[in-house]
Amino acid sequence: MNRPTLLQAPRAILFDLDGTLADTAPDLAAAVNLLRTERGLEPTPYAVLRPTASAGARGMIGAAFGLTPQDAGYEELRVQWFNHYQAAMAVHSTLFEGVPDLLAGIADAGMAWGIVTNKPARFTDPLIPQIGLQHAGCIISGDTTAHAKPHPAPLFEAARRLGLAPEQCWYVGDDLRDVEAGRAAGMVTVACNWGYCGSVEPLSWGADYRLDTPFALLDTIRDVLTQAELIS
Repeated sequence: MNRPTLLQAPRAILFDLDGTLADTAPDLAAAVNLLRTERGLEPTPYAVLRPTASAGARGMIGAAFGLTPQDAGYEELRVQWFNHYQAAMAVHSTLFEGVPDLLAGIADAGMAWGIVTNKPARFTDPLIPQIGLQHAGCIISGDTTAHAKPHPAPLFEAARRLGLAPEQCWYVGDDLRDVEAGRAAGMVTVACNWGYCGSVEPLSWGADYRLDTPFALLDTIRDVLTQAELIS
């Protein structure tokens, strides 16, 4: 598969959700700690839970209970955690600082933007409008296609819905599987340090860009657009 050069202007920017556009860790952590208090256990410190937020149930239940999907009792906790989270998923979740300006800048530049997340649609569909992301050009949830990230199928579907070739898109995320999916789809990849992956050192995922703030991403996009115009 052909990969775009870093000076090829993107037509769309695709984003992961949790830890990339939105800081959803507070509500994810509250749901798993409710499981603990229901069992007479002390809450797990938020500082322990937050870095695992992008890994969903696997990360949260692993951090709070020390269980993996192969362990007895994991599936029961997963189902109960889903139910707790669905009942209170937008209490403290917010967009990261700078994200609204980033999305506005992308639109002003004439580009589309969309969301590709492994979060199931039962959570994505109600959460997106509650946190102000309802203007996305496409929303691909973890169960929209037959495969979830790091498989490239969700990214291919996002590009298809936007009417673009995959190589015309960039993909931005805060987890290794985001970079793997983006590269497999032939997209320029961006690892965002403002999300939950910022605690991972060294971050050697092979992303094309590693940026610290949404403002840095907007500046990078603008620089690439300017360079593309100069050489066209």
